[in-house]
Amino acid sequence: MLLFVLILVVFGFGFTMQALWWVAAVLLIVWIVGFAMRGRGSGGRRGGGRRYSRSRG
Repeated sequence: MLLFVLILVVFGFGFTMQALWWVAAVLLIVWIVGFAMRGRGSGGRRGGGRRYSRSRG
């Protein structure tokens, strides 16, 4: 009986680790896409801030 419980625990741990690898892969993709989108969008925001500060002064 103890061996059966041990097998179930090891199997569950293996399944959890496999699921965590998938979650990590998805988060990596989301991070890469977010980094790429932020890199494109931040340049326009910085330029707009400079333009407004010059028009006031």
